[in-house]
Amino acid sequence: MRYLLIEDNPSLANAVLGRLTMAGHVVDHADTLEQAADYMAVGSYDLILLDIMLPDGDGRDFLERHRAASDATPVIVLTARSEVSDRVGVLDLGADDYITKPFDFSELEARCRAVLRRQGGTARNLQTLGDVRFDSLAGTLEIDGKVIHLRNRELRLFEVFAGAPEQIFSKSKLVDRLFSYDEEVSENAIEVYVGRLRRHLRGSQVQIATERGLGYRLTLT
Repeated sequence: MRYLLIEDNPSLANAVLGRLTMAGHVVDHADTLEQAADYMAVGSYDLILLDIMLPDGDGRDFLERHRAASDATPVIVLTARSEVSDRVGVLDLGADDYITKPFDFSELEARCRAVLRRQGGTARNLQTLGDVRFDSLAGTLEIDGKVIHLRNRELRLFEVFAGAPEQIFSKSKLVDRLFSYDEEVSENAIEVYVGRLRRHLRGSQVQIATERGLGYRLTLT
C-alpha cells in the first residue's frame, strides 16, 4: 500500500516511516500542507495519515478541502487532542478514523488495516480468488494446502492485483504503488516482482496476464 504521512514532528514522522516501511508499505512524508498538496497533485495514495497542527495551517482545513473535492482516499487523523468534541469534529469533517498521540505503533497499523478493509468492502484480512486463499495480514498465499510466504514487495504487488481483479495496471502505475519518490527504480523492477508472483501462482486458477503495450492484470482461469 502507498501512504502519505503529513506530520511535522521529525521524531514521530521517522518512527512511523520506519515502522510502515518495515511492513513493506511505500510512504511519502510531507511536513507541511503545501508539500502534501504537491505530492497529491502527482500521485495517488491508498491512505493518508494526517496531523492537525502543521507549520502552514490546520489539518482540518486540508481534510475539509479533501472531501469537498470528492476525494475518497481514506484519512486517519493523528491528534494530540483527547476531548470528545475534537474527535467528533474530525469525524464529521470526513476522517475515516483517528488515533490519539502518543499511540502504540501496533495500534496504528491495526487501524490502518481496518480502514483499508472497509475501503475495499471487506471485513477480514482473508480473500479467496479461485483456488487461492490470500491472507494480507500474514502475507501468505495458500494453494492446495500449501502455504507460500510472500516477501514485502511481492505482498504489496499482489494486494494491488487482488484489490481489482481484471483491471489492467501499467508498469508506471505499479511503480507508483510500490516505490516512494525517494527511490530510483526502473519499470524493469516490476517485471521481476511479477515474475516472482507468477512462479508462486503456477498451477493455480489465478494468473497474472500480460496485456501487451498496456501492462498486467490478475485473471481467473
